[in-house]
Amino acid sequence: MPKTPSSSSNPAARSWHSFLNRFSLLDDKADDTMIDESLRAGVELRGATPWILMFAIFVASIGLNVNSTAVIIGAMLISPLMGPIMGIGYGIGIYDFALIRKSVGNLLIATLISLLTSTIYFALSPLTEAHSELLARTSPTIWDVLIALFGGFAGIIGVTRKEKTNVIPGVAIATALMPPLCTAGYGLANGNWAYFLGAFYLFSINCVYIAAAAVLVIGLLNPPHKQFVDPVVETRVKRVLFLVVLLTGLPSLYLAYRLVGNEVFHNKASQFVRQEFNFPKSHVVEIGITPKNKHVEVTLIGDRLSARTIETIRTHLPATGLKGAILTVHQAGDDNIDINTLRDGIVKELSGSELALASRDQQIADLRRQVTWSTQSAQLTAELKAQYPDLTDVIIGEGTSAAPAKENEADDASSSAAAGPEAETASVPILIAHSARRLSRQDMNRIETWFRVRTRSDAARIAID
Repeated sequence: MPKTPSSSSNPAARSWHSFLNRFSLLDDKADDTMIDESLRAGVELRGATPWILMFAIFVASIGLNVNSTAVIIGAMLISPLMGPIMGIGYGIGIYDFALIRKSVGNLLIATLISLLTSTIYFALSPLTEAHSELLARTSPTIWDVLIALFGGFAGIIGVTRKEKTNVIPGVAIATALMPPLCTAGYGLANGNWAYFLGAFYLFSINCVYIAAAAVLVIGLLNPPHKQFVDPVVETRVKRVLFLVVLLTGLPSLYLAYRLVGNEVFHNKASQFVRQEFNFPKSHVVEIGITPKNKHVEVTLIGDRLSARTIETIRTHLPATGLKGAILTVHQAGDDNIDINTLRDGIVKELSGSELALASRDQQIADLRRQVTWSTQSAQLTAELKAQYPDLTDVIIGEGTSAAPAKENEADDASSSAAAGPEAETASVPILIAHSARRLSRQDMNRIETWFRVRTRSDAARIAID
């Protein structure tokens, strides 16, 4: 009976074995004693460590307050919060309950210090607006769970290597333990419990899933660990740990579902507006979409749409997946005035004695400005399309910008009445266009600078979608 070829004589088996060895966690693993000492040392929260934590919290809070990503990243790099969390996972992995209690205690102390420090800062800070960096930490989802889990895997593997790399700093940035605590402090300082609960939940997710990843990796490496005397107790402990991990992650699934639903509604609403409000003499200048209330708000300029047309558009909402959505349309007056008609009207009025001289002069000036804009807009459109061929639906015209009233006019009713609305408004050149490709910020700045130079107006505005 022929013998089965051994793996040493089988090239395919040798290749497969060599490939699997590339993923072995034992090749460059540090000595078990070194791993134990390193992880236990990271649990300590004494001496300089609490001071470093407080200063890092101040730095992170300032970064969130001024919306500076670079400052927040710097604070995360100097934060000592990762040590106690890794200690919890390591203690569970080797069944060392004394280490678990010590790690949990130090993590609670670090959390209290962080909350107190950030609350004091935000209570004293004159800047109270919640910027994007802060708001991003108030609604955790399943993706935050995955980030914490995979970041925890990378972190515990990095700690157990002979040569230390930049894995731990990278994990500290990716999992972002400190910003959620600072955001929770912002919620406490401003009495916003939704922000506090959302941010603290994100911090809890990071703690639980980083520790869970550490437990799994430590189980694979199988360092020396204590044994349970009673197998029933061991089974009970494992069930409790699994339940904690499960209950921590479940709410994030609902939040992720809601986030995806909001994004789908936003995309469908944007596409609906582009398709339904495609009129030659009416143009969309602003779209407001609120997925929570299923509200779509559209602001138009140009010819007014009739109530029947708008109602017909509303009937198309269910067919585009927007059943139950509310559509609100805001329209300006009829801005597309026919120049010839206006000129004829002025000529007729000039022959009558009823028209005051000031009114005639104002209307003539308005007419001349419209004629000038009619010629200039065609020339500017040609120049712009020569530079950016992807731009379509280019509209160049003049809008009105409201200016704040002067204090003396606000106090003097008769002066305000005499000044009229013209004293509080100013004409502003406006450029509206659609781009087939997304323009870079540099291109947008270049177009805006060109438009202001060509119109000789520093107040000129552009809107390109």
